[in-house]
Amino acid sequence: MGQLSFFSAESVPPAITDLSGLLAGPGQVVTSGPGARVSVVVDADWRTRPIAVLIEETGCSAEITTSDEGHPLVRTAVDEALAPLASQWTRGAIKSVPLGWVPGPRELRIWALAAGYGENGGERFVLGLDPRAPDTHAPLAQALIRAGIAPTMIGTRGANPGLRITGRRRLTRLAENIGEPPPDVDPAIGWPLW
Repeated sequence: MGQLSFFSAESVPPAITDLSGLLAGPGQVVTSGPGARVSVVVDADWRTRPIAVLIEETGCSAEITTSDEGHPLVRTAVDEALAPLASQWTRGAIKSVPLGWVPGPRELRIWALAAGYGENGGERFVLGLDPRAPDTHAPLAQALIRAGIAPTMIGTRGANPGLRITGRRRLTRLAENIGEPPPDVDPAIGWPLW
């Protein structure tokens, strides 16, 4: 286990913009009156609590519940502080990546918590994308490149699109940014370590 980087998620103060990491993955944002709500459906219960903690660190309240389909769901309350994030990440009713967006450590951490998984015994790590928002895939790949982590797009025509990160240098950079795995992480997930 390496030493935490100065730029890791643990060393950066929380901000509402951290929740853009959920929107980079499968998260959704909806406006309601003068406020907005961010939510994400995840594939496993272990993901819910660490996501809720990061949401609460931004000053928003978090709720862990279940989607209509029976999957774990984490969401914020409707909050006026989320309205700017909603307007940045939508064009009309369609999710859209803000021009020039670069994910910081906390955005990368919450993205990994919501939709990240390892492959091939930790040789690769994938940040999941939103299959309902295919127009976000290429801009998110470019955003990761701007963050210094060049990915490969995978599964863009299927139900599980993602950005695959390979190579020791790139995986180390990702691991240094997202920090330690949460305590209850599923060991099979292959959280990147440095």
